[in-house]
Amino acid sequence: MASSKLSPCLIFLQLIFLVFFLNSANAQLKVGFYKDTCPQAEAIVKKVMDQVMKVATSLSGPLLRMHFHDCFVRGCDGSVLLNSSTGQAEKDSPPNLSLRGYQVIDRVKTALEKECPGVVSCADALAIVARDVTVATMGPFWEVETGRRDGRVSNFSEPLTNLPPFFANISQLISMFRSKGLSVKDLVVLSGGHTIGTSHCSSFTSRLYNSTGKDGTDPTLDSEYIAKLKSKCKVGDQTTLVEMDPGSVRTFDNSYYTLVAKRRGLFQSDAALLDNSETKAYVKLQAAATHRSTFFKDFGVSMINMGRVGVLTGKAGEIRKVCSKIN
Repeated sequence: MASSKLSPCLIFLQLIFLVFFLNSANAQLKVGFYKDTCPQAEAIVKKVMDQVMKVATSLSGPLLRMHFHDCFVRGCDGSVLLNSSTGQAEKDSPPNLSLRGYQVIDRVKTALEKECPGVVSCADALAIVARDVTVATMGPFWEVETGRRDGRVSNFSEPLTNLPPFFANISQLISMFRSKGLSVKDLVVLSGGHTIGTSHCSSFTSRLYNSTGKDGTDPTLDSEYIAKLKSKCKVGDQTTLVEMDPGSVRTFDNSYYTLVAKRRGLFQSDAALLDNSETKAYVKLQAAATHRSTFFKDFGVSMINMGRVGVLTGKAGEIRKVCSKIN
């Protein structure tokens, strides 16, 4: 007959499991993570961003993209913000050289540190900023889950293999998003973030001068749009900036999908959305919408999904005092 008493060893193991379970549960991201430790955190961020957006609305696209670039490399841990004295950090890597707005994150962090020293992570600050610049450009609001901690590692090489390149085909895009736990729908929805911001000519001139169509143009790109782009971007141009969503560059809306449906997506990765039945159907749905349709709601959901990628929580990582350097 088996004994009804538990051995001390088994009890000890169960206690360890219980502690681990509770710690894991407490370590998850959640809305209102700072409600007790820094209840004004989001209001502080918003105050700074309201000031910034009044004088520098052109930073909305870069700051939204910065959060994306952070999450796709090592997860959403603020590693894109770290400096390197030898130029070997993520921000020094070619895919990140066009990012702008680091000084804005520093300004946000300074305000947070003044009110709540050592409490709010740089990774969370960046996630909140991404939401606030979207709202500031007439885009959707979503509740940002917080509780991320900051990473201590930032490598030059990792953006090269983790960030979807602007020349990616649809198979590569789907594979890279799935490797982060994101769906095909997340891919097509988050691509809609290209409705705000600009790009250097060098990111797409291969479609104008070095492709497989007539005179080296990309046959998947609208011919009239090619002519307009060629008038702005000459061969070898590394400095000129072009609107990703012409006429709507500072307004977050669904017009990006109208452009893609008309074969006027700026990047090859935009055009690739027409090469998959699911992504193409979503593009067509939003292009036909008379107003916002489901895009705004979908974007908030997908931003929350992306914001969960590879996060550090609990006692992992740290809370940086200055976002550009580890403590």
